[in-house]
Amino acid sequence: MTDNNQTPDENPQPDQGGDNDPLADAEAIVNEAAASMDDGEYGDADADEQGAADAIDRAQQMAAEHLADLQRLQAEYVNYRKRVDRDREAAGDVATAKVVEALIPALDDIVAAREHGDLEDGPFKAIATKVEEALGRFGWSTYGAAGEEFSPQLHEALMSQPSPDVEVPTVQHVAQPGHRIGDRVVRPARVIVSQPE
Repeated sequence: MTDNNQTPDENPQPDQGGDNDPLADAEAIVNEAAASMDDGEYGDADADEQGAADAIDRAQQMAAEHLADLQRLQAEYVNYRKRVDRDREAAGDVATAKVVEALIPALDDIVAAREHGDLEDGPFKAIATKVEEALGRFGWSTYGAAGEEFSPQLHEALMSQPSPDVEVPTVQHVAQPGHRIGDRVVRPARVIVSQPE
């Protein structure tokens, strides 16, 4: 006896074409999908591409803005560092100048003792040399010598007298030497000036 009840798998239904060709079925599905895309059912591929290009442009613009901000901040930081270094150096020069100003009476005494021959030998000579060398490491120096041309920026004239031996105002005698740190005058040299007649 045969069973007339067949399961759906055993009894395939023919499609509308009347044949059961899987290749034809696949072609039909592909053609349907293509027609749907043409109808705009799955979205516009050109619009998606344009949206992606716009997103990339926005990202590049933001990256360029961030790079410009970073470069500006870096330039500001470099300028800040330079300004801090200059301020630190200026503060050091001011502090050194204040120390030299406080030591000027002692430095004048050293110069006077040297002129009188009191620093020929002995412990005071060594102390005076050490003090001058220590100040010299900070840029300190003395200036002013007889015979150099008088300059109001470097010299303070205590007295002036005419002389037939000079053609320009000239330092005749240095009463107290000048003190400077680098190019900055801490105290001008106090001098007697010879003026041309």
